[in-house]
Amino acid sequence: MLRCSLLFPNLLGKTLGNSSKVLLPSLCTASPPGSTKMASSRRYTTKAVIFDLGGVIVPPPFNMFEDYEKEKNLPPKSISRVIIEGGHNSAWTKLESGELTVTQFFDAFQKEYFNLTGKNINMAELFTAELFTGFSKYMGSPYPQMIDAVQCVRSEGLKTALLTNNWHWPGKDSSNSLPLDRSLFDVIIESCVVGMRKPDPRIYELCLKELNVAPQESVFLDDLGGNLKSAKALGINTIKVSDPNVAIRELETFLGLPLHGYVPGTLAVAEHLKIPMDRLEDYLKNVLHIQSTEPPHIRCFEHGQSNPTYYVGYGGKQLVLRKKPPGKLLPSAHAVEREFQVMRALGQHGVPMPKMYGLCEDPSVIGTPFYIMEYLKGRIFVDRTLPGMTNAQRRELYSCMADTLCQIHRVNISAAGLDSYGKKGGYLKRNFTRWSRQYEASKTQEIESMNKLMQWISERLPENEEVTVVHGDFRLDNLIFHPDRPEVIGVLDWELSTIGDPITDLFSAMINYYLPMDFFMFGSAAGDVDMHALGCPSVEEFVTEYCQKMGIAPIDNWDFYVAFGMFRFVAIIQGVYKRAISGQKSNPKSEMAGEFAIKVADDAWKMISKSKLKPTVSLTAGSNSPNQNGSVRTYSTSAGSEKLGMMTVTPDALPERPKDIYYRVKKFIKEEIMPREAELLEFAKSDKKWQVNPLMDEFKAKAKAQGLWNLFLPLESDPDRKYGAGLTNLQYAFMAEEMGKCMWASEAFNCSAPDTGNMETLVKYGTEEQKQQWLIPLLNGEIRSCFGMTEPQVASSDATNIEASIERMSDHYLINGHKWWTSGALHPKCKLCIFMGKTDKGESIHRQQSMILVPMDAPGVKIIRPLSVFGFMDEPAGHAEVIFENVKVPLTNILLGEGRGFEIAQGRLGPGRIHHCMRLIGNAERAMELMVKRTQERIAFGKPLAAQGTIQADVAQSRIEIEQARLLTLRAAYMMDNFGNKVAAPDISMIKVAAPNMASRVVDRAIQTYGGAGLSNDFPLAVMYAHIRTLRIADGPDEVHRRSIARMEYRRAGKVNKL
Repeated sequence: MLRCSLLFPNLLGKTLGNSSKVLLPSLCTASPPGSTKMASSRRYTTKAVIFDLGGVIVPPPFNMFEDYEKEKNLPPKSISRVIIEGGHNSAWTKLESGELTVTQFFDAFQKEYFNLTGKNINMAELFTAELFTGFSKYMGSPYPQMIDAVQCVRSEGLKTALLTNNWHWPGKDSSNSLPLDRSLFDVIIESCVVGMRKPDPRIYELCLKELNVAPQESVFLDDLGGNLKSAKALGINTIKVSDPNVAIRELETFLGLPLHGYVPGTLAVAEHLKIPMDRLEDYLKNVLHIQSTEPPHIRCFEHGQSNPTYYVGYGGKQLVLRKKPPGKLLPSAHAVEREFQVMRALGQHGVPMPKMYGLCEDPSVIGTPFYIMEYLKGRIFVDRTLPGMTNAQRRELYSCMADTLCQIHRVNISAAGLDSYGKKGGYLKRNFTRWSRQYEASKTQEIESMNKLMQWISERLPENEEVTVVHGDFRLDNLIFHPDRPEVIGVLDWELSTIGDPITDLFSAMINYYLPMDFFMFGSAAGDVDMHALGCPSVEEFVTEYCQKMGIAPIDNWDFYVAFGMFRFVAIIQGVYKRAISGQKSNPKSEMAGEFAIKVADDAWKMISKSKLKPTVSLTAGSNSPNQNGSVRTYSTSAGSEKLGMMTVTPDALPERPKDIYYRVKKFIKEEIMPREAELLEFAKSDKKWQVNPLMDEFKAKAKAQGLWNLFLPLESDPDRKYGAGLTNLQYAFMAEEMGKCMWASEAFNCSAPDTGNMETLVKYGTEEQKQQWLIPLLNGEIRSCFGMTEPQVASSDATNIEASIERMSDHYLINGHKWWTSGALHPKCKLCIFMGKTDKGESIHRQQSMILVPMDAPGVKIIRPLSVFGFMDEPAGHAEVIFENVKVPLTNILLGEGRGFEIAQGRLGPGRIHHCMRLIGNAERAMELMVKRTQERIAFGKPLAAQGTIQADVAQSRIEIEQARLLTLRAAYMMDNFGNKVAAPDISMIKVAAPNMASRVVDRAIQTYGGAGLSNDFPLAVMYAHIRTLRIADGPDEVHRRSIARMEYRRAGKVNKL
C-alpha cells in the first residue's frame, strides 16, 4: 500500500536526479530529500562510522609511489620513508595542512628526499606525470565492497563521515579531487581545508562535532596505526584496515549488521521480518526453476508499512518478494493473493506491469503467503512537484499518469477473468462499512474528527456509481516510469484493488495535494505550492483531463470522494500504528502513524465541514450508516458530543461550553434586561422613539464584554469560530427561546433580525472586501442593515414575481425597484441593504435574480414611509417602504455572482427564519407564565380563575402545544446541523407553520385571561400577538409551507408505491 522509492546507483553511488529515482517494486515512499533515515528496528549505541579515504575507501597512494620508484630506479619505499620520517614540520605535512601550495611543496620535498637518500627526485614530474593520471589508476576506482558497506551503513540510519588528509590540486579545489560521490557522507573533513591533519586530535574533535556524536558513539576506519592511536585516545572505537574485506567483516561484527549486497532503499532484514532462507531457496529452485550455487541475497525495503516487501537476488535474477506481515491480522487485509491475481490479469490486457513469477499460498514455506515478481528499473517520482523536471516534462508525466489510470478503468472485467474479483455495485457503501470496521478494530483512542467524517460520509453516499477495476491506492509514487521517456512501465501496490467506483482512484491520484506538509510516509511537497507555475496540473485540471479522456461528464460530488479517500487513509495509517505498537511494524517510523492519524483526520474534517454537498439520505427515509453491529460511533457536526440519533432536548444535556453560554444568557436577560422593561417601553412611547435607546447600547456593551455576542451564527457557516460563538443551530435554539421571553433581548446580544440573516449571508457568500466593509461593522454592532425583497405590486411569496432590476453598466450596476416591509431600514444606524432584483430576465426562472449590496446613503435610495403592524411601528428599526431609483453601486457589490440570488436565499433563510420559531417558543413560555400568574391572582365568581375548568383546560392545552412545538423546533435545528438546510426543508416548513400558530393560540388564551388589560401596552401580550401573527406571513405564508409539506408526502408515497 505504501511504497519506498529505491535509488539505482552508478559505481560511485550517484543518483539520476533529485525528483526521480531508479526503482524496483516496493511498498513505501522514500524519505524526503535531506531527511535522516531511521534504523530498522535496532537500537545502536554507535551512531556514526568515520572512514579514511586512501587505504580505506580507495587504494593507498603508497602503491603508486612504489611503482614510480621502480620506474626511475629509486630506492624502494623511499618516498614513503621521507613522508613518514619527516615529522610534523615536513613538506608533506604542510602540504596536507594547506600551508604549502603544490609548487612550494616541490622544492621543499626534493630537498628532504635528497637529505635522506642522497638522490635527486623531480617532484614536478611525479605530480604532473603521475598524480593526475596515476590517481585515476590507483585511487579513481573506490573499492566497490567498501562503497557497498558505506551505503548499507547509511541505509540503517547511521551517519557517515569522510576524514581524509588531502591537499589542494593545482587549478582545482579539494572537493573536485575526491574520486567518489560526496553525497555518500554526512560530513567530509579535509585536512587542507580545515588547516590540520591526522593524527592531530583536533581534527577528530571537529569531525565528532560536525557529526554531533560522542566519541564512544563512533567508529573510525584507517590504514595507519598512528591515526588510529590518536582517535582511540579520544575514546573513538577503531578498526585497522589492511584488507578491505577483512575490515568490513570486523565492522559488521562491531555493528551487528550485514554490510554487503546493498540495494538502494533497502535495509538489512529486521529480526521480526526474517524468513527461512532454506525454504525460500527450495521454492526458487523447485517451483520457479531458478538455479544458483549461491544462497539468495535478501534485503527488506525500507518503508514497508503494510505487506513486507523484500529484494531477492538469486541465480542472476533480480526479484521482489511481497508477503503478508507476521502475527494476527485484521480481517480481509493484506491479501497478497488478490494482488497477484489482478496484476497478472491486467498485465495481459495492456496495463503496464512487472513480470509475475509465482504465487505461493502455502504459509508453511516462509510463514505467510507470498508472491514473487520482477524487479523493475525505472523512475518513481516521490514529490508531486517533480523538482528537477522542466514544466513540459512535468505536464507529460502527469498526462501519462492520467493515461495509465484510464487504461486500468477501461479494462473489460469479464475479458480479464475478473468477474469474481469483487461485487459489482455498492462499492462505496460496502467499503465504507469495511474500513469503518477495520478502523474500529485498530482504534487506540477516540478521534472525534474521524467520527464526524464517517458520519458525514454515511449521509452522502452516491445513489449511483460506475463499475470498473479499481487500483485502490493509485498514486504518482506507485507508478514506475521509463528511465528516460515519459512512459509508465509498471503499476504497483494492488493490495486494495477490487471492482468498484473508479472516482476513488482519481482521488487517490491526488491525495498528496490534501496531506500535511510534514507527513512522514511521503516525500512529497504539500501545502501551498503553485502547481500551475511548475507546469503541474491542479487537482481540478487533472480531474478534468481524466474525465475528458474517459469521455465522462464532470464530477459534481468531488467533495464526497475527497472525504471518502481521507477517511480510508486515516483508517489505513491507524492500522499501521496499531500493528507497530503490537510489535508487528514493518518500518521503524510506523509508530509515528498514530499522531498523523489524528492530524490527517482533523485536517480532513476541517476541510469537509465547509462543503456544501448535501446529504443523500434523511432520518425519515433511513440511514446508510455503517453502524450495523454497533461498533461505529457516529457524531453530528455539533460543537460538542451529541450523537446522531440522540438529539439534545434540554439545556442541561448540552455540552459544557454551550451549556455555560445558555445559563449566562438566561441570567443576563433575567437580571439585566427584564427588570428594566418598563424603562425600555417608556422610551418607545416617547418622542425619542426613532432614536437609539442609550439603555440598549448599555446592554450591548455588557453582553459583548461577557462574550455573549453574535451567538446566532451557526457552526456550519463559521467552523473556525472566526466570526461567531461556534454554536450549532440546536444549541442556539435554547438561547433563542430565552431571548423570545423578552422583546428587546435579541438585539442586546446582536442576534436580531434582519441583521442575523444578513451577517450569515456575508459570511457564506461575501468577498473579503465585502466582509471588511460591511460584515465586520455589523458583527461589532457598529451599524445595522435591512433586506429588500418584498414588493407592493406583486405577490412576493413567489420570489420569481419580483420586478426590481439590477442592470449592469460599464463600471457599475444600476438599481431600480419599489420595496416595502423592508424591516430595519428606518434604524438610525442602518447603513446597508441586501437588495434582491433581476439581472437577466432572459435566463431560466430561478437564474434571473441576483443579490447586491446597496449602501443606504447612496443617491436614489428614498424611504417613503414607515409601515405599521396592527398599529405598532416597531421603532426605531421599523418597517419601511423604499424606492430605489437609478441607484449606482460598484460592480464589486454583487453577491456571489449574477443569477445566484435564489441560491443565496436558500442558504440565508433557513437558519434566519428558524430563529423566529425558536424565539416564538420563548414568547409562548412568557405568555404561559403571565397566564398562570394572572389566573392565580384574579378572582371571578367567588374563586380564582385558576380554579375554573375552562382556564385549566387552556393552560393544559397550552403546555401540550408548547412542548410539541419545542420538540419540532429542536428537530428542525438538529436536521439542519446534521443534514443541511435542503434535507431539513420539510422540518423547517413544518415548524414555520406550527410555531407561530401555536404561539398565537397560547398568547390569545393569555390575553383572554387578562381581559382588557391584555389588549393594552401595559403588558407585553398585545405586542407579542401582533408580532406572532405577522410571522405567519413574513416567514412565508402558511399555505406555501403546507403545500411544500404535502408535496413531500406525495413524493414519499410515490417512491414507496414504486417499490
